[in-house]
This record gives sequence, structure tokens and C-alpha cells, in this order.
Amino acid sequence: MRDRQQEQQQHNGMDFESPGSSSRLTLSGILNFIDGLWSSCGDERIIVFTTNHKERLDPALLRPGRMDVHINMSYCSSKGFSLLASNYLGIHSKHHLLYGEIEGLIDNTNVTPAEVAEELMKSEDVDVALNGLVNFLKRKNIEVSEAKDEKQVEKLRKKKPRR
Repeated sequence: MRDRQQEQQQHNGMDFESPGSSSRLTLSGILNFIDGLWSSCGDERIIVFTTNHKERLDPALLRPGRMDVHINMSYCSSKGFSLLASNYLGIHSKHHLLYGEIEGLIDNTNVTPAEVAEELMKSEDVDVALNGLVNFLKRKNIEVSEAKDEKQVEKLRKKKPRR
């Protein structure tokens, strides 16, 4: 209980406001809410928190007892693709001609496991599903490349001195 009081005193001044909102949310309020959930849920409880920037979270929020397990949900890897292909299509590593091409594309594309799974579920036919995934990954690479080119052109426009 002493740790809890120290945390409250330390974090009472930290406010979080959502844009366009008149309500204020304090770190102390969040900590009280989480601790209330822990104390009212009995022995079995799973609470899921998500963030894109774990490094920005206050250590009081991340301490053991509040958040015991941290799982990094990153982009899909070739190993992840192998598992998804096995689960959705019943094929195992390197038993298909497109396997190597897909692994290469996945290793060079920021694609989530959910996106890969969605493509694999579009057909029960292995060839159709894997060809669809190859096309999806190639399209995604082109889109990313075009977006990078647009950003570079915009940077050059901003650097050009106006006459």
C-alpha cells in the first residue's frame, strides 16, 4: 500500500487530455482504475493493453503486478509465414514452388501476420492462396516505394529556394 501512495503522490500532476475533449485523465486515475480491476476480478484475469510506444509509458504502469507479460507484436517473418501456411493451408516449409519467393518478399515487406492470414484464407486451393499472397506482397512493396518517392519529392520541393 505504501508503494501505491508514493506512486499517487509522484504522478498526481501528470495529466492526459484527448484532443477536443474537456475531460482530464490523470496517470493516478489510470493506476487506480487498473488496480481496481485487479482487486475485483478474483484469481483469474487477463487484461490486454496495447501501445505503439511502450518506451513512452510511465514505469509505474509497467511494473510487475500491473503488467506481468509484455508481448511484442511485430511484422510477420518467414518463420511466422511458415506457421500460418501450415495452419491455414496444411503445407509445410519449402514444399511449394512459391515458398522461397514468399519468404523473400515477407522478409523485405512490413506486413502483419493478420494481413498474411487474410490472404491465405481467401482460397482453400494452395496455389491460388499463395499466388494471391505473392501478388499482395508485391503490391504492398510498390505502394511503400511510391509513398517513399512522394516523400522525397516533397522534401526536395521544400528545400528549393523560391525566387
